[in-house]
Amino acid sequence: MPRIVTYNVHRCVGTDRRLDVARVAAVLAALSPDIVALQELDVGRRRTGHVDQAHEIARQLAMTHHFHAAVQVEEERYGDAILTHFPERLVKVGPLPGYDPIKALEPRGALWVKVEVHGRPLQVLNTHLGLVPREQQIQAAHIAGPAWLAHPDCAWPAILLGDFNATASSVVYRTLTARLQPARKLARRKQASSTFPSTFPVLRIDHLFVSPGIEVTDVFAPHDPLSRVASDHLPLVMDFELAEGFDAAHGP
Repeated sequence: MPRIVTYNVHRCVGTDRRLDVARVAAVLAALSPDIVALQELDVGRRRTGHVDQAHEIARQLAMTHHFHAAVQVEEERYGDAILTHFPERLVKVGPLPGYDPIKALEPRGALWVKVEVHGRPLQVLNTHLGLVPREQQIQAAHIAGPAWLAHPDCAWPAILLGDFNATASSVVYRTLTARLQPARKLARRKQASSTFPSTFPVLRIDHLFVSPGIEVTDVFAPHDPLSRVASDHLPLVMDFELAEGFDAAHGP
């Protein structure tokens, strides 16, 4: 059964304020994922020792990866990645719109990879939305629109996942669930799935949304000692199957 994980790694700085890329990789390795979506990665940044965190985590997991820099200043980059050991192809990376009245907001982006899961196509889209509610709403509407989820090439089955900085009561959540289903509600088993803050998780701001054609078995957030300290978020894990007999042409 395939397993996908979304994880905001907080530039691999844990709740103990220690920078440790290997620790983040160990959290993921213990989960044995097939596909991983990461947010808040540093690549070549002075503050984290000039390490390419996306490359290093992928190397330790024996996965290929694609990275998108939401922020780039000269050689220093910061952004998100998708890793997998399945055959894959990068479809698109790009920025998300900001909120013009506030000029100093951190740029945000998304990336989209087509993954072959046991020979069957799956669209995987990873993002990290902003912190201001109106900004988030603009970004969620953009993702739900023709540039991403409603793009002709985004045929179901598809998974949208990442750090949305928004709970299930938000406009963001309602915007995205108008197109996709929340994986937590579809899971056959009900387990703890709050992800933030990792030391005492009470908020569900990391999400997995799935299209028709995906059968969700389990969604959970591991709360073991290593996961609690490696980042300020817990990873969010989903076990799933691609529905038998589902025609990808059924997409939007």
